[in-house]
Amino acid sequence: MSRIFPMRFALLKAYIGLFLILSFIVRLSFFVLNFHEVNKNFFILGNTFLIGFLFDVATISFFAIPYLIYLLVFPKRFYGSIIDKVITYFGFSLGVLILFFSFFGEFTFWDEFQRRYNFIAVDYLIYTYEVVKNINESYPLPVLLSVMLASVLTSIFVVYRLGYFRKTFASATSFKPKLIAALPWFIIVAISVSFITNKQADFSENRYNNELAKAGIYSFFAAFRNNELPYNEFYKTIPKIEAYITVKSSYSDTKDTFINPNESSIYRSIVNSDSINHTIKPNVIFICIESLSGDFLKEFGNKSNITPTLDSLANNSLFFKNLYATGTRTVRGMEAITLSIPPTPGRSIVKRKKNQGLFTIGEVFKQQGYERNFFYGGDGYFDNMNTYFGGNGFNIVDRGRGFLLDKNITTTRTNIEDGEVTFENAWGVCDMDIYNKVLKEADKSFETGKPFFDFIMTTSNHKPYTYPKNQIDIPSGSGRNGAVKYTDYAIGEFIKKAKQKSWFSNTVFVIMSDHCASSAGRWELDVKNYHIPGMISNLPNQEPLKVNKLASQIDVFPTLFASLHWNYNSNLFGRDIIAMQANDERAFIGNYRKLGYLKENKVLILDEQANDNFYSWNPLDNSLNAIPIEEKFEKKSISFYQVADDMYRNGGLKIKE
Repeated sequence: MSRIFPMRFALLKAYIGLFLILSFIVRLSFFVLNFHEVNKNFFILGNTFLIGFLFDVATISFFAIPYLIYLLVFPKRFYGSIIDKVITYFGFSLGVLILFFSFFGEFTFWDEFQRRYNFIAVDYLIYTYEVVKNINESYPLPVLLSVMLASVLTSIFVVYRLGYFRKTFASATSFKPKLIAALPWFIIVAISVSFITNKQADFSENRYNNELAKAGIYSFFAAFRNNELPYNEFYKTIPKIEAYITVKSSYSDTKDTFINPNESSIYRSIVNSDSINHTIKPNVIFICIESLSGDFLKEFGNKSNITPTLDSLANNSLFFKNLYATGTRTVRGMEAITLSIPPTPGRSIVKRKKNQGLFTIGEVFKQQGYERNFFYGGDGYFDNMNTYFGGNGFNIVDRGRGFLLDKNITTTRTNIEDGEVTFENAWGVCDMDIYNKVLKEADKSFETGKPFFDFIMTTSNHKPYTYPKNQIDIPSGSGRNGAVKYTDYAIGEFIKKAKQKSWFSNTVFVIMSDHCASSAGRWELDVKNYHIPGMISNLPNQEPLKVNKLASQIDVFPTLFASLHWNYNSNLFGRDIIAMQANDERAFIGNYRKLGYLKENKVLILDEQANDNFYSWNPLDNSLNAIPIEEKFEKKSISFYQVADDMYRNGGLKIKE
């Protein structure tokens, strides 16, 4: 044992032991919290904890290296000196603080996402104001910080009492034994950097077991390095020309005409009316609802009566019953809705470079002479929203705190002033406040005589689930049901007020969720957790209709354009849902790594190891059962995702001059 941890390494031994114990406690806690979801087969569970231990060893090796270097280069004659003690006490205390901070943070992250740290956690480092404020409003932060600090001090005290500091300072270990003891840790780091990837923890079909097998800190830095995944480098592909031909063939039953049929492009002319006189140009207000799962609505079996407004609208609108979100985050929903594109691997295009001057639904509205506005109750700096919307022709209305738009963006920015705010939390003003701002700006737009398209991003249906008091019968901050009910209530009040406006009769309301409340589940992709509500209300010459066709978020606005009989040039992947034939129905679902193509209760899932897995999906219990791959299904799945990524990376999403 003295060769592995010579006397001079006593404190390192204590630190490694502390890390491994804490990491095991965290893993065991997550296992208990999700006991009913985890695969408890003896061998699967054994592998879960064994792989987890190996990732823990790899993780702690990175922490050990700086101290090992110090121990190797610091001359023996300085052992126990004031300088040695200051460096050692400070370094050990800082290291212990980092451990406890990361492990405490994992519990809050798991509570919301049921995952170890991933690229979302990396993003959260950038937006510390919103994240820290949200944690403070969602959890007893002073208590957590006190417990964490007490844990840190207790750990340092125990290590001190056990004599690890004394042994380290009193050591007379020479260089050679230290080098021999240090070499295995350098080798572990080298192996980890060269051969170990976070995806190697994905050994099971049960997602929870895979997440338990990971180490949070290791996952964080893996996400930091790999938040973009070029499709061609990581996923299964087919020849590029073949992929484009396959995607283009999916529009063969329409009147669409490809403008440059021989190019790698889907840019086409879309015809929805025989005469320009048939076109309708009402104002369009789009409400993108934060985290509204389909199963919150009575229409889909909910018995709690928390969405009376939306339930009523569902019965009096063009309502899409079989609609699926493309992703699990707001920026992914925005990407799908505005670009009408299947999800690309890695982070959302909203947050990437080369995300300005793109062909969005806003460009279609521009072709029709509309003013375009983006409303957000928080600071649109968050998640790069202002840069994305402003860089694609939208005026910005948000609760800015001084962050400027990109200097190359010429759009206008209007602030939600203090006097217009009745309630605000970490994510922004309450929904009713943002709707009141929309009403004011709509009045101004109406006076100009120019039709307007307003994109509203709500925030109230988000942890900490707080909203103004005495609005609904569920106390603020008591949980998701209250936030959903307030969200629904605010929409109802907004429409009541809008009905008093002279512009209401000529205004269409589109309502859709950005993503579900939770995407967590035991499968690679839990299909049910992508099911969202969507509707188009107050549409001229349209009787209430419930559409049961399988469709995607990307299809809603192309459906609206068709209903308004617009002829336009388009770079959008989406289809008119109403005109879809049975064999055209499909949906795209995914997270930042997995890409799913859903059709006829079958789903093909592509991953970044160039694998594709084919399943039958049982909607009753949300289960996936492996089946032999169908070549045609596989080819179509790959084609859409390959083409979408290729168009982004090679300028194919840009506005055509």
